[in-house]
Amino acid sequence: MALGVTGLLALGVTAPEASAATTPRVDLRVLVVDNGDSAVRAIAAQLRSTGIPYTTVDLTDPNRPAVTAAFLADTVNGMPRARFQGVVLPNEAPFGAGSAEQSALESYERTYGIPQVDAYTWAHPGVGLDYTSEGGWAGLLDGREAAVTAAGKAGRFGYLDGAFAFDDNDPGVQESYGYVARPRPGYTSYVDIAVPEGTGRGSLVGEYAHDGRRELVVTFAYNQHQRHFRLLARGIVEWLTDGVHLGRDRNHFAVHVDDVFAPDARWDTTLNCTPGDIDCPGGGGEDTGSIRMTAEDAAYAAQWQRERGFTMDMVYNAGSGEEWKAEHGGTDPLTDRLVADRAQYRWINHTYTHPFLGCVQDTSTVPWTCAKNADGSTRYMSRSEISAQIRDNNDWAARKGLPVDRTELVTGEHSGLRTLPQQPADNPNLAGALADNGVKWIASDNSREPAQRTVGAALTVPRHPMNVYYNTGTEAEMADEYNWIYTSAADGGSGICEDNPTSTCLPAPLDPATGYDSHIVPQEARTALGHVLANDPRPHYAHQSNLAEDRILYPVMDKVLADYRAQFADNTPLENLRQSAIGTELKRRDAWQAALDQGRVTAYRVGKTVTVTAPSGVQVPVTTPEGTRKQLLLGTTVFGTGYAGQRSAWTTPEPLQSAVTLKLP
Repeated sequence: MALGVTGLLALGVTAPEASAATTPRVDLRVLVVDNGDSAVRAIAAQLRSTGIPYTTVDLTDPNRPAVTAAFLADTVNGMPRARFQGVVLPNEAPFGAGSAEQSALESYERTYGIPQVDAYTWAHPGVGLDYTSEGGWAGLLDGREAAVTAAGKAGRFGYLDGAFAFDDNDPGVQESYGYVARPRPGYTSYVDIAVPEGTGRGSLVGEYAHDGRRELVVTFAYNQHQRHFRLLARGIVEWLTDGVHLGRDRNHFAVHVDDVFAPDARWDTTLNCTPGDIDCPGGGGEDTGSIRMTAEDAAYAAQWQRERGFTMDMVYNAGSGEEWKAEHGGTDPLTDRLVADRAQYRWINHTYTHPFLGCVQDTSTVPWTCAKNADGSTRYMSRSEISAQIRDNNDWAARKGLPVDRTELVTGEHSGLRTLPQQPADNPNLAGALADNGVKWIASDNSREPAQRTVGAALTVPRHPMNVYYNTGTEAEMADEYNWIYTSAADGGSGICEDNPTSTCLPAPLDPATGYDSHIVPQEARTALGHVLANDPRPHYAHQSNLAEDRILYPVMDKVLADYRAQFADNTPLENLRQSAIGTELKRRDAWQAALDQGRVTAYRVGKTVTVTAPSGVQVPVTTPEGTRKQLLLGTTVFGTGYAGQRSAWTTPEPLQSAVTLKLP
């Protein structure tokens, strides 16, 4: 059974309305002409992450299709069809001015009112700008401040507060080159900058309307990971699609705090390892000087949340807390405080005592190995033991009144799931234990497994590890361990960074007194904000030790929140979802992308009506303008939820309907 989505569409600059018999069909698909440049691929990455279907023409492929009138448009059931709703080009004329392909493309855009993005070009009259020699400038934009103009705020870039800075992450590296120029007639600037070494302001992004066509002209270089592009990517796509498209884009940020109620082992700055860990001298012996929150730390956490308007997920080990209580005179002010404030947090089961739920670990060697049974097979923790760890933690929470969602689980160290290289497969007893306890969403480590996958009837929810280490409670400890990992052996470090091709060594060790605030906090906040701006809903995780002593997690979270809120308007808030909602979002995206990849989605508009067909059971993400209403069997209702000046939702037909009808303003 096919799913239909029908809606009225507010078109941008289009041919005048004609009768239903002559109005063309315009497919909701983007054409991307790729010459290998990072700018084009950055926009393509934004399309994919949003869920917008697109077709790529690779200019470096000798066997690519020619861009002709027949490639761009045809007829379906006697109706003229434009096959693409927007076009992304590496520059204004990648096929060559006056060439057959360029002429065919321009004629197509003119005929059907199709917008074109020039991903990166230089300033010249051909794109509606003066030359840079005429009061403009060309050069490095690193660290320079740009702003969204009044026209940009009134248009597709209204989700931004205004000013933002170009990336300048490394003073020794040239990160972005650009052309700053004055607009000519027909050009409307959306993003501009004070002309360096000159006067007035010049454009970096703007719309050039001419010859019955519209181009969004971008005159600076970028790649998909740079923050200045990520800030503008939403607006570029909304302009490209006239604000009506398949897909959905939100900015997400969630932070899981693991090991709540339990103590965490402490990094030893002399041994350069963590006593109590199996890879530290002495093997798996008792840890010394463990780190655990106090009641004062818990009170601070609740106050911080209220002041920031942000909720943390407390990932708890009740049994470990009970053990600590028994060892400390039978009282535990920390647990009392957290339980009293229980409604202020989200809570996630982290197993009762945080054991390793995979294979039985043989710690007689470093690194550890999986213990074997007499027949040579791997010895695993049993289903009953795993199930008891999940059940006992849930039961404790019920007695204390913690608002726990029993479908969510984070295992200690993400154990039970495959752990390379020692345990290449999941514990075969894990899936059954999850089913015994109704677990549908089990956390995994995004650095190991970024894709969602099944574990029996459950699905994983990949989490981003934060470089705020579980075994550090002070800034000095954090800087010391960071130095050990990220400095060369010659500088007193482990040299791990020299042996790992994905790592980069620090040029010199960080100062233990200042290195955390000056280097680690900005680095980790930048990484986390990069995930936020990439439409990535996956949660981040740290540990309760990071809310204790120097409370080192807060500066990172504060910088993420402050940087975000300084750059985005109030209509574009952070989405702070719990684990089950994140898992559901990832599941929907995977199903949608699979349908797109398999060519099982058809989407088009005819005049002011949009129709989408997709496989039965696949929810369709749709983004439309504010004021959109959804047709019910009788009457209409508001469609979707507002975000960044648009409306969007995952949608399906209403009962007794075979299609979804959306009426736009």
